[in-house]
Amino acid sequence: MTSCRKLARIAVPFSALATSALLGFGGTLSAAVTSRAATAVAETRSPKALPAPRSLRPFHPGAPRPDGIWHPAGRPALGRPAVYETTLQPPGSPYEAGIAWMDTNLLRAQLYSGSVSPGYGPWKYTAPVSPAAALALVAAFNGGFKFPDTRGGYYSEGRMVHPLRRGGASFVIYRDGRATVGQWERDVFMTGNVIAVRQNLTLLVDHGRAVRGLNPNDTSAWGATLGGIPDVWRSGVGVTSDGALVYVTGPSLRITQLAALLVRAGAVRAMTLDMNPDWTVFVTYSPSPPTAAATPGNGRDLISGTVQGPYTFFEPWWARDFFTMSVR
Repeated sequence: MTSCRKLARIAVPFSALATSALLGFGGTLSAAVTSRAATAVAETRSPKALPAPRSLRPFHPGAPRPDGIWHPAGRPALGRPAVYETTLQPPGSPYEAGIAWMDTNLLRAQLYSGSVSPGYGPWKYTAPVSPAAALALVAAFNGGFKFPDTRGGYYSEGRMVHPLRRGGASFVIYRDGRATVGQWERDVFMTGNVIAVRQNLTLLVDHGRAVRGLNPNDTSAWGATLGGIPDVWRSGVGVTSDGALVYVTGPSLRITQLAALLVRAGAVRAMTLDMNPDWTVFVTYSPSPPTAAATPGNGRDLISGTVQGPYTFFEPWWARDFFTMSVR
């Protein structure tokens, strides 16, 4: 008991001394501690940007200089570029495809539903993008096939519109706004944190490689092509090893070329999205000042030639599902 009392008497002055130090001898230590605490809070609240993407190696020797060189696109997020874009000419094609890279640490994903795909409205998130949402909008891009062509499911806003298929290629959005691509019930699962799942066929890229058995002349297994020819407008989206999203679209693409582009862009898993000229579109918005609203007037297509464009997501008649990426 005596030794305990002695320890208590020693502990009290030490605690008081520590408190005094935190409060500051002349304010010096207090300011330092306060500064460190403020920095820690700021770091917690401010997401850390992913490393910017590295230049991509062109498929063709002597390709034009811009091929594979990334440039920032769209409004910045927290003062930093959140989207980068480039072009690549896929193997065996004379045409350029567009590639976009998106920082999932800086951007929040949202699935917008349409009256045609998936149908069964009304929906809170549907075209047109609202004025409030436009204040943070950085990019928007097309969703997948119409049902039942997608051969998969659809879940959004707490509603299971079409049952999710085990093994289906899935674009999954979580409650914190992060998004990824994976095989359902292998890479991604239904949890309380999942707010949206958009499935479309099966994975096109897995483990960083195109899946086996792709037929360059395919006109049906990976979506019915317009005119029954294998090289049409196609699009796809994937996730990189560090969690960034990559999107690809281009004209006259065979399914093997789309897969090759997604792999070259760094996707470890990727899936096809919509196809044919009327349905593929990726747009970034660069309002001035950066805090202003996104509008069709400050939007820019990833690649020229798409039928849809910056206006599409602001039109009430747009009946297809799509994704937006917005400043967190």
